Amino acid sequence: MCGRYGLSNPARILDLPFAEHGLDPQLAEMLADVPARWNIAPASTVRALAADARGVHVASLTWGLVPFWAKDRTIGQRLANARDDGVRDKPSFRAAFKARRALVFADLFYEWQVVPGTRSKQPWCARRPDRGVFAFGALWESWTPRAPEPPVPLDTFTLITTTPNAVMARVHDRMPVIVPPAAWRTWLDVRAPLEAVQALLAPLPDDGLEAWPVTREVNNPRADGPQCVEPLAT
Repeated sequence: MCGRYGLSNPARILDLPFAEHGLDPQLAEMLADVPARWNIAPASTVRALAADARGVHVASLTWGLVPFWAKDRTIGQRLANARDDGVRDKPSFRAAFKARRALVFADLFYEWQVVPGTRSKQPWCARRPDRGVFAFGALWESWTPRAPEPPVPLDTFTLITTTPNAVMARVHDRMPVIVPPAAWRTWLDVRAPLEAVQALLAPLPDDGLEAWPVTREVNNPRADGPQCVEPLAT
């Protein structure tokens, strides 16, 4: 799973090859114009690239998918992640997988390692070796509350997880899908064959990440700052 992530240097989104891969560079400017965050938790609202039949746009999405058919928003508490082997078939995800995909930008994420012989878990931080920004593969939905609530749409997302690469396998049995820039166009094209889209649900190559244990302070969603990613003193 992926329960926390961060975007500690949003300005580096401007370094990404948007124009090279057919995306308007102005989208990058809108995505980069956000505060730095080191510990983004479910129920947080972030900016992301959202695609549907209308095209690609920057959207404010809340983490925790609420399907369009849901009776209430509480289902989002259970749908922060979607397994890659269920996105085409499970009722919570299949409509979004076909028609509403997104890229969520980050430069770090956390996974929790079970400590043998205890009930505790040790958080680890994973980043690119160059500390650059990457894009998670995500699905998004727009949900409208039923009366008597005001009919104000809520846009939400879920991060897709897959099997881990060798780096993350030391920590957890899942990791988030990271879509490489060369595949952004396919991921954001809702007319693309679903087989081609599903082929992108794969772990990042081993040399694309490094990871280390960090303070348990990140367990608190209110903790936010560079201290969250500092290597744990040994």
